[in-house]
Amino acid sequence: MFEGFALRRIRCTVGEIAVRIGGSGPPVLLLHGYPQCHAMWHRVAPLLAARHTVVCPDLRGYGASAKPPGDPEHRTYAKRASASDLVELMATLGYPRFALAGHDRGGRVAHRLALDRPERVERLAVLDIVPTRTVFAATDRELALGYFHWFFLAQPAPLPERMIGADPDLWLETLLARWSGTHDLEPFERPALDAYRTAFRDPATIHASCEDYRAAATIDLEHDAADADRRIACPLLVLWGEKGLMHRRFDVLATWREKAAGPVEGEALPCGHFLPEEVPEATASALARFLAG
Repeated sequence: MFEGFALRRIRCTVGEIAVRIGGSGPPVLLLHGYPQCHAMWHRVAPLLAARHTVVCPDLRGYGASAKPPGDPEHRTYAKRASASDLVELMATLGYPRFALAGHDRGGRVAHRLALDRPERVERLAVLDIVPTRTVFAATDRELALGYFHWFFLAQPAPLPERMIGADPDLWLETLLARWSGTHDLEPFERPALDAYRTAFRDPATIHASCEDYRAAATIDLEHDAADADRRIACPLLVLWGEKGLMHRRFDVLATWREKAAGPVEGEALPCGHFLPEEVPEATASALARFLAG
């Protein structure tokens, strides 16, 4: 995977952040979601690298990046904290301003980064999410069943950690298959699956990812409520899977237009939740057009 990309470990305040870097041109930062790591971009990043310097990190707590222990208020894994890592990472690499795309949890970190540090973000793309507060406000039977992991992972430690740790491969593979448009593991190439399995066999990854969801149900909502009147200032691209829960439950584009002060564009792609692996060419093409401005 990632032919022509360098794998680096960059020292940041939180600890080391693992990151793949390749290509040349204006920088674009690609953020992964749950339950994955930066490997999810392995089919998209090389397509963007022809015109961009592509930076693909593991978020704090995921993959090979630092995994600090959680805290009682879950601030360590707040999206604000993860966003701060990425601002520091990009500044260290020499990119004080950059384009940004995030899938799933990475999209939530990207949203927070664009609100907290608008001077850093030239363009923002979010993949297969609606804002966190929107999801919680709309929760009913269908959404709770589809997004059951939000409520399970947010339970106090060590319950979800112990249960997932009993068979991490089963947990990981069940979620990947359930959320893909094919309802199996066919969209995921073996090297990427191996990277996901390796990460999730580490109890520190399991704990950190649970803390991510505990933060989403607590401190992240506090931050979002405090910023309810703030809007994304830069141009925004919204992509989502037409076979997924977000498409069935929300007018995805409309939810993001409510959160943006600038232009918003977007479309549904013919896939489930994992756009970069199910339809990598269509995902890369949409991102490339948007980044070209």
